[in-house]
Amino acid sequence: MTGSEKTIKIDGTEYSLSSLSDEAKMQITNLRFVENEIIQLKAKLAIASTAKLAYQAALKNAISVNKY
Repeated sequence: MTGSEKTIKIDGTEYSLSSLSDEAKMQITNLRFVENEIIQLKAKLAIASTAKLAYQAALKNAISVNKY
């Protein structure tokens, strides 16, 4: 493989993208799409988790204020 040829490593073996079947290339595209979706979902989960902590803190504060 030449240095400019695009490759992909699967289970420790490097493959030239140009040597893969159309079906294999489609599955690579699908995997990349799903990996990006997972990244976006993890970011959304982080945002929701942060919001949950803020709401819990606000609730504790509201309970403490009404307690006295």
